[in-house]
Amino acid sequence: MYTAAARPVCVQVLFPTRAVSHVRAPVLASRILFHIIGVIVLITPAFAQTAAAGGPESGLLSFLPLLFMFAIMYFLMIRPQIKKQKEHKNLLDNLQKGDEVIAAGGMLGRISKMTDSYVTLEIATQGDKPVEVQVQRAAVAVVLPKGTIKSI
Repeated sequence: MYTAAARPVCVQVLFPTRAVSHVRAPVLASRILFHIIGVIVLITPAFAQTAAAGGPESGLLSFLPLLFMFAIMYFLMIRPQIKKQKEHKNLLDNLQKGDEVIAAGGMLGRISKMTDSYVTLEIATQGDKPVEVQVQRAAVAVVLPKGTIKSI
C-alpha cells in the first residue's frame, strides 16, 4: 500500500489522437517532447498550403532544417566517435610485449604474449609462476606508463 510520499506522480496528458491517463512523471517528459516535435512537423505543411506556387528556392529551403540537423549530428556525435575509433586502432597497432595495460573490464596487467587477435596479460604471480589471462586485442582500453603496476 502506498503512502502519500511513496505514491508515484501521475498526470493526465491529452494528445490530439487519444487521451492517455496516469502517465508516470519520467515518461511525461518524453511524451511532451514527442508532442512538440509532432506539432513542429505539422506546422510546416500548414504554412506550405498557404503559400502560392513557389519557385525552386522554396524546395531548397524546405530541406534546410534537415541539413542543419544532420550537420549538428555530424559534429556532435559522428565525428567524435570516428576520432575515438582512430585513436583506439592506433593504440592497438602500437601494442608491444611488456606494455602495462588496462583491459575493458578493468583488469590491470602486463602483456606477456601477443597474437593477431588475442593478448595474454600477466596479472599476478603465484609462487614463482605468473598468472596469465587471455583477452581480445580490442579489449585493451588504456596503455599505462611503465612501472605503474609496481607503484600500486
